[in-house]
Amino acid sequence: MNPAILTRALTAGLLVLAAALMPARAQTLDKVSFGTNWVAEAEHGGFFQAVADGTYKKYGLDVTIVPGGPNTNNRILLTAGKIDFFMTANTLQSFDAVTNNVPVVAVAAIFQKDPQVFLTHPEAKSTKLEDLKPLTLFVSKEGVASYFQWLKSEYGFSESKVKPYTFNSQPFIVNKQSAMQGYVTSEPYAVEKAAGFKPGVILLADHGFNAYSTLIETRREIVDKKPDLVQRFVDASAIGWYNYLYGDNSAGNAMIKKMNPEMTDELLSYSVAKMKEYGIVDSGDTLRDGIGAMTDARVASFFDKMVRAGVVRHDIDYRQAYTLRFVNKGVGVDLRPKN
Repeated sequence: MNPAILTRALTAGLLVLAAALMPARAQTLDKVSFGTNWVAEAEHGGFFQAVADGTYKKYGLDVTIVPGGPNTNNRILLTAGKIDFFMTANTLQSFDAVTNNVPVVAVAAIFQKDPQVFLTHPEAKSTKLEDLKPLTLFVSKEGVASYFQWLKSEYGFSESKVKPYTFNSQPFIVNKQSAMQGYVTSEPYAVEKAAGFKPGVILLADHGFNAYSTLIETRREIVDKKPDLVQRFVDASAIGWYNYLYGDNSAGNAMIKKMNPEMTDELLSYSVAKMKEYGIVDSGDTLRDGIGAMTDARVASFFDKMVRAGVVRHDIDYRQAYTLRFVNKGVGVDLRPKN
């Protein structure tokens, strides 16, 4: 072959190869930081899964998870512009932001049910909230100021039965006429390990405490200026949660254990099982609208309950606490097992 023709052929081939490779090289991922409100655990699993299995990258995102902890306040970092998204605990915090003119907004609700429970001794055979009234109740200071006020207004509970909960289960374990607050995903497991009995569990969400929990929150300026970025983060997070709950979550769990060496495979497995059993993440509206779903009616209902309980002011515009712009699109529902 003529050397000149060979050279032209090789050049053309290299150009074709370069063109094929260029999109991958040229792809620029948007850097995003997401702060959680506690150390890495299964309750954050879908976010870690989306990092570990490449879901965020598929949506053009380079996500860094910034874990919270007892001495870390990632919400302040969000408002200060140091991180882009934050995992806020529940709808009450969103209402509090409106009350205090903090320019943040909830864009998705990952937990359809708040995981707050009361644990009881099996001998008590407690199955409904009213069964707890005669018992000594171990409740944290934060619990007294929030959900316990709802228990008082809706069910007539009395603070005279409350003793401080210091996140130590021993006072509950030794007092068979008591109940202790906890999360359905962790404290029942810890009590069973420590005391050798399986406690009864009463989930407040199943008795009318209809707060959303584990919400994705961001600054209003990001919603206004980068709505596409918000949409991609919300969508990819939902996919991450479907994969974590129903797929191979080993990559997400490995990342959790790396960031929190005290976490065990047994507790991770337990927490995932309880999230599925109680419909913490995937139930109700998510069955149609996808993980992260929210509705105006649900937020209005919870706001009314908290006003009656004296927890939030009646005159705030609670609708400023959230937006439905990025949810209820059915993203990922095809990933849920059919049976």
